[in-house]
Amino acid sequence: MTFDDALFNWLQIQIVSDARPDDNAAAETRDFFVQILTEDHGVSVLRIEKSDETMVHVRYELNGRSKLQLFPREAAEQLLSDIRSNPKYN
Repeated sequence: MTFDDALFNWLQIQIVSDARPDDNAAAETRDFFVQILTEDHGVSVLRIEKSDETMVHVRYELNGRSKLQLFPREAAEQLLSDIRSNPKYN
């Protein structure tokens, strides 16, 4: 899995996990992407730094250097929106 795909997938499931703290499947999936990012791509620190009206700011460390990557908020929150709109998951 590419770094960009793993980071975006982690972001989406992290948002779901934050919004649904009792959702064990979301937590396990988040941990899976954390494992990919740490073991396969060398990321050490990983967090959502902030969200504003249009972007989600993700801070991580790679090779000892702090990095910041921005994602469109609508895309980052799409998985949570899809879950909330499906009665099967609520």
